[in-house]
Amino acid sequence: MKIFSDKNLLKSFLEANKQKNKTIGFVPTMGALHHGHLFLIEQAKKKNDIVVVSIFVNPTQFNSKEDLENYPKTLESDVEMLKNIHCDVLFVPSVEEIYHENIVSEKFDFDGLEHQMEGKFREGHFDGVGTIVKTLFEIVAPNNAYFGEKDFQQLQIVKKLVKKYTFAISIKGCAIFREKDGLAMSSRNARLNIEQRKAAPFIYKVLKKAKKMFLTENHDFVTNWVENQFENHPLLKLEYFTIAEEKTLETIKIKEFNKKYRAFIAVFAGNIRLIDNLQLRNS
Repeated sequence: MKIFSDKNLLKSFLEANKQKNKTIGFVPTMGALHHGHLFLIEQAKKKNDIVVVSIFVNPTQFNSKEDLENYPKTLESDVEMLKNIHCDVLFVPSVEEIYHENIVSEKFDFDGLEHQMEGKFREGHFDGVGTIVKTLFEIVAPNNAYFGEKDFQQLQIVKKLVKKYTFAISIKGCAIFREKDGLAMSSRNARLNIEQRKAAPFIYKVLKKAKKMFLTENHDFVTNWVENQFENHPLLKLEYFTIAEEKTLETIKIKEFNKKYRAFIAVFAGNIRLIDNLQLRNS
């Protein structure tokens, strides 16, 4: 596995391979790799000649300095994990390599996608996401890029970014990878204490029940039921639960059978924020 920290050296290497008609698959991460990341990389390896993984904890997409400082950093074990699955290229830039001395986000218009759900609770978050994804796309210039559906809103925003900036990149959304007990895999899970980790699968349990209820009940009934499930939970605090239309991410007003809906949830276990989502059926 080749490891680069200099973006110009990486670009030169990849451009030389593209001249040989090699296809490039890209999996951007913030490190603390888990099986969900490995699943994305495996999907990329199936369809591309060269797979590039980036590890970069992007400061501009964190709303809390504490959250940024506490984000798990496990570079040594990440490198070993990537070597074990025969990843081709790892890009590990410094903050200075990406932002120089100006660590600020660009401003983006994602046609309203950025104002829903996460955008309501994490001001400027998707400006930070847009900034780093756009920068990485300009450096790597992949044919295909892979993102997990756990961050479904982010996935939709990345698709919008590619369209607005006319990147010749195909965005591949990959299914949520879960623990055996249903908890969506996340680097933040490593920060959960024993009691929080035991409690966390309750999130997916509630989502599955909400999916079943949505077949026969209206969205307000389902939303109220979910909110009640967390009202007196000793360890988990609900930040939001929303049923939204997949394409626009706008909260449902009237159930329409020609639209696809998804349930989105954000929950705090102590100061650790966990998100999840599940596609719903109309009937």
